[in-house]
Amino acid sequence: MIDLHTHTLLSDGVLVPAEHIRRAEVHGYRILGLADHADLATMETVIPIVRAAAARENELGRMTVLAGVEFTHIRPEHFAEAVPAARALGAQVVIAHGETIVEPVEPGTNRAAIQAGVDILAHPGLIAPEDVKLAAERGVRLEISGRAGHCLTNGHIARLARDAGAALIFGSDTHAPGDFHTREQAERVCRGAGLSADEVAAMFSAAEQFAREIRS
Repeated sequence: MIDLHTHTLLSDGVLVPAEHIRRAEVHGYRILGLADHADLATMETVIPIVRAAAARENELGRMTVLAGVEFTHIRPEHFAEAVPAARALGAQVVIAHGETIVEPVEPGTNRAAIQAGVDILAHPGLIAPEDVKLAAERGVRLEISGRAGHCLTNGHIARLARDAGAALIFGSDTHAPGDFHTREQAERVCRGAGLSADEVAAMFSAAEQFAREIRS
């Protein structure tokens, strides 16, 4: 299992990083991303702690843990500042909390995040075709979400991504022990979004390559 979008109690998850990592391991994870929610005011605290947790686990060589961040409900105007600042703090994966239909995310967030060069646009909701095209041009991955509510637009996202040639990536958006997905469960979510078995396999292969490039 490869999943770069999960949260610990450093934001709104419920597990300390060590237990979070162990439970992911039990679910068959080989590559795990810790991407706690943050904004411009909190990232200087959150990212270094996540980075330290990932580094300690990676010393053992049992699984790969990547240090990330998810910018959540920040103003579209702030993404251009936030993304390079997060990378300077050591974030290996920068995720934007997209315009999901189940939360009041400010309109324009999807485009601003793509323009700023995030790695993943999480649960982008009813994303506009022109923004999907921009994501394809900029190499931004659009998420197929395993989380209740956010997953309601997975089919829309998959269809537009296929048309535009945009990259897709699965994210469980795990907050609690029951949220982790096995690889089989994740593949079923992706197939439910309208992706073929070959497309799902290619998506996970690309996610692994992306993660390996980050670690190298």
